[in-house]
Amino acid sequence: MAAVTKARKDASAIIRLKDVWKIYRMGEVDVPALRGVSVDIVSGDFVAIIGASGSGKSTMMNQVGCLDTPTTGTITLKGHDIAGLSESELAGLRGRTIGFIFQQYNLIPSLSALQNVLLPLEIQEMPDSEAHRRAEATLATVGLADKMHNLPSQLSGGQQQRVSIARSLVGDPEIILADEPTGALDSVTGHEVIAILQRLWSRGKTIIMVTHDMHLAQYAHTHVELKDGKVIRMEENRKMLKAEAGA
Repeated sequence: MAAVTKARKDASAIIRLKDVWKIYRMGEVDVPALRGVSVDIVSGDFVAIIGASGSGKSTMMNQVGCLDTPTTGTITLKGHDIAGLSESELAGLRGRTIGFIFQQYNLIPSLSALQNVLLPLEIQEMPDSEAHRRAEATLATVGLADKMHNLPSQLSGGQQQRVSIARSLVGDPEIILADEPTGALDSVTGHEVIAILQRLWSRGKTIIMVTHDMHLAQYAHTHVELKDGKVIRMEENRKMLKAEAGA
């Protein structure tokens, strides 16, 4: 296994999976989606989780994002074994630490861009004035200062994905978990989204991107490849591409 660069190798693991199995019960049959996965995701890395359809990527995303618990094995987030946390404790830790970007955006159609971005701060019960200031500033960082009062239906696909990115960033999480973030976008707009992710990485965020697209994966620093629920490769991407976009 190739080592990551020294600066990142010396950083601590912000998420650790140790011998993680996830088994689903289908009628009377046990179907393992993950088989003994052990992975350390280092703070400040840009990781692409890759593999063909059915390899276990979606299941691993749910485990890495602490959205689900393993059948056996352990998952630690910032040193906390998630199995030892109550549901409310885990939700609080996850909400403070991880921002999620989804392929289908998951915006609420009846709310403006600003209102969608405000939602995580309302859950955190942040004072209104501070929440509005932070949400407006975050939308400006993704190039939507002039669109914040538009409904999702009044935005292009790329603009909706930027709202999704702003919503993931507004709570200032350490980790951004992106599930096929360009899957619903054209190539030009997708390139702009990747440029935003690389810019966030350069500013110290940990980026975890789940994708089946090997070209997209070339923009990430570290590759974790799955096949049949097992990690078959984890190594530094020595041909990392740089996204240049005005986004």
